[in-house]
Amino acid sequence: MRLVVWALLHLLVAAAGTWIARRYALRRNLLDQPGERRSHNVATPRGGGIGIVAAILLGCAWAMLTGLDASIEIAGFSVGLILVAVIGWIDDHRPLSPWLRLAVHAIASALLAWVAYRFTGDWRFGTAAFVTAIVLINVWNFMDGIDGLAASQAILVGAGVVVLAFPQIDFMAVGMLAACLGFLPFNFPKAKIFLGDAGSGALGYCIAGILTKAVAETEVIWPLSAFLISAFLVDASFTLVLRVLKGEKWWTPHTQHVYQRWVRHGRSHVFVTLWYAVFSFMALVSAIILQIAGITGAAAIGAMGGWYILAALLWLIYRNRLRDLN
Repeated sequence: MRLVVWALLHLLVAAAGTWIARRYALRRNLLDQPGERRSHNVATPRGGGIGIVAAILLGCAWAMLTGLDASIEIAGFSVGLILVAVIGWIDDHRPLSPWLRLAVHAIASALLAWVAYRFTGDWRFGTAAFVTAIVLINVWNFMDGIDGLAASQAILVGAGVVVLAFPQIDFMAVGMLAACLGFLPFNFPKAKIFLGDAGSGALGYCIAGILTKAVAETEVIWPLSAFLISAFLVDASFTLVLRVLKGEKWWTPHTQHVYQRWVRHGRSHVFVTLWYAVFSFMALVSAIILQIAGITGAAAIGAMGGWYILAALLWLIYRNRLRDLN
């Protein structure tokens, strides 16, 4: 019963917060305008992800007050989440230097690294948490470009952690999953509001926190957790590397990700978002099967490597096909 109340709290607060954020954005004229570096063709309000942030922070406060989780660790995570959300919220109102944003992301990631060290006493695990956080904050920001994509992928990550951690209950993963479900009707199948930088960056940070906590406190092993973020990680990282090699300003908006190319060549946002969801669902199923099989150690790392090779090959195939349509 407590889990049901927990999920409903996140869902309802996120839905109400998104509705309020949309009214605020329309009143303040906070709109993403269509353009050649955008994947939408209608001016759309942004900043709706602040509703998700509000729900997760309220859940963190409840967890601390009720003793559901360790207060110091939850407080450290919450401060990091606030930093990422606030710098994103400011950027939603007026563009900031990408280096200032990155500096704030690094501070927030350092807080998560400290939390990870508190969990395990292992500085290497803390370092891994730092890298995971700063990467996923920016990956979720890069990949938040079409209706429903970033939120649906976060839902699948949350669901994946819940299943892989079972019978232990990861309340944090359930909370994020429910909060994203509260936001999704405003963003999919036709976006009435976007996550904005406040929401996309905060989701990436929250996912990093959930994965860190799952690996530290449950039976989930890190190679299997990496399956859950493979769709976004492959598309974002390969596209970034190619832009860097071309000498482009990689931090500026663009439409070179495979999901963006797919939309530019006639596929609907719904079609592309659902195909990414299918891929991530297959990744989740694969991770579950491997966990049931009891795979660990070098074998688990090898399986993860094989999955990422498959994902990279699919990325190359689709990118080349879409390029041929130019």
